[in-house]
Amino acid sequence: MMEKTTQQYGFYFDASRCSGCKACHVACKDRMNAPEGVIPRRVYEYSGGGFVRDEQGAVTASVFSYYTSVGCNHCSHPVCVKACPTGACHKSRSTGLVSIDRSVCIGCASCARACPYDAPQLNQATGTMMKCDGCADRLAEGKAPICVAACPMRALDFGPMDELKQRYPHASIAAVAPLPDPGITSPNLLIGANANAQPSGSSLGRVTNEREV
Repeated sequence: MMEKTTQQYGFYFDASRCSGCKACHVACKDRMNAPEGVIPRRVYEYSGGGFVRDEQGAVTASVFSYYTSVGCNHCSHPVCVKACPTGACHKSRSTGLVSIDRSVCIGCASCARACPYDAPQLNQATGTMMKCDGCADRLAEGKAPICVAACPMRALDFGPMDELKQRYPHASIAAVAPLPDPGITSPNLLIGANANAQPSGSSLGRVTNEREV
């Protein structure tokens, strides 16, 4: 059984503010020196709907589109940690952040296959997995993660989950498409939903913008 953390950190994302600029994506990738094809923080555009013409010729639109920025959600029940055969993927007792010890990682990708958020990704150059680590080094210096600092719309925030819940009482645990059901891993990600948000599991839209910058 996984030991209880003394303090759990996590992210807040305000989907009503996000413009899809991918500044968070680029800043994270640059900080981690991630190679082509590895995207530690991703910005998804979820869109759908259409137009319907009635018998009188009037057209009704149901078109919607919104963005979701997601990295590692440092889940309370991280399936990646359970799947790792070497203990390389582990959860900090003091912060609740999930990280990968590359000196122990064998690049088997068991964590990637288990994670429903595509957080762990294989670095082909090193043969080891890499993912968002919550910028633990910046946290130790009293700084926010680089994605939070880079966002021009201030759509991202980070801190102890208890504080985030008090700061953003309107937000809820991530349960919007294209993200999976939060019941799988108990992600530490609060989302202030976009007005067009669809629930997890929705088939009304599709991801149309996950390309690398």
